[in-house]
Amino acid sequence: MCSRLLALVLLINTFSLSGQELNSPQLSQYLADNPFVLSPTYAGIGDHVKIRMNGLAQWVGIKDAPRTQSLAADMRIGEKSGVGIFFYNDKNGYTKQQGARVSFAHHLTLDRYDDEFLSFGISYNFNQFRIDTNEFDLLEFPDNGVVNNRQTTNHNFDVGLLYRFDKFYLAANASNILEKDPQSLTFDVDEPNELRNYYVYTGYRYTKNKNSKVEIEPSLLFKIFESDGRSETDLNLKFRFYDFEDYYYAGINYRFLNDQIGDPLYISPIVGFKKSNFYFGYSYQIILNEILGYSTGTHVLTLGVDLFQGISNCRCTY
Repeated sequence: MCSRLLALVLLINTFSLSGQELNSPQLSQYLADNPFVLSPTYAGIGDHVKIRMNGLAQWVGIKDAPRTQSLAADMRIGEKSGVGIFFYNDKNGYTKQQGARVSFAHHLTLDRYDDEFLSFGISYNFNQFRIDTNEFDLLEFPDNGVVNNRQTTNHNFDVGLLYRFDKFYLAANASNILEKDPQSLTFDVDEPNELRNYYVYTGYRYTKNKNSKVEIEPSLLFKIFESDGRSETDLNLKFRFYDFEDYYYAGINYRFLNDQIGDPLYISPIVGFKKSNFYFGYSYQIILNEILGYSTGTHVLTLGVDLFQGISNCRCTY
């Protein structure tokens, strides 16, 4: 009984965050060569229609722990622009969240000889958050105030900038830039109206020379949530091993709250490969907080395929 109550408390805490942010849970999916899930500015960079499917199983071992599925696809249109779409479904105990994002990006060439580019992106977001009261066990947790399902819908936008210089990149993104409609249904009188999240993602892809088959990519993701001022950082290190156009990779992801640098939320080894047009990625998040005694960790799986290759005359979409 105690373990069930603890699980319920942990899940309720997560419900409140999900209800505020109205966004797909972001763990290490973006490291599976899929930064489009972070920012619309990446739409259309590449010479294929890129499709990525992600599955997240968080806190394995805890009943009704979060489960998330998502599908992302983007492609180039014309020589300098791209479009993308993202769908997700998230179930967390008695709460369910679904959403979609439609994105457009435009890529400018600042210096064609030094490969210096600037990209602009915008997304329209649709999110629906719902508490499924049909599954409540009112005998064990009686609440006479629960008489029907509760749900809220949010329409919003993301905007972003991406700067690339040779193998260096820096992306800045603002998510859910509009405040929540004060007339919309809320679940808590203290729930904030500010839904904005800010991301900065930067890194460098280092190779010893043009003929090197090994690439090292350190990167950093910084996130801040306007609603309560909390922020967190991912430190990442990734190694790619090339075999002509195919490659294999391995790396590590280290996430922490910025006021607790030495006390990480988790450490996650990552592995994957791209063979021909097929992509596979996997990460296992080793939990290092109080949930450790009740969960074996979190699994993140990515499957993908690249279709319909189309070469662009503009290096800004390479």
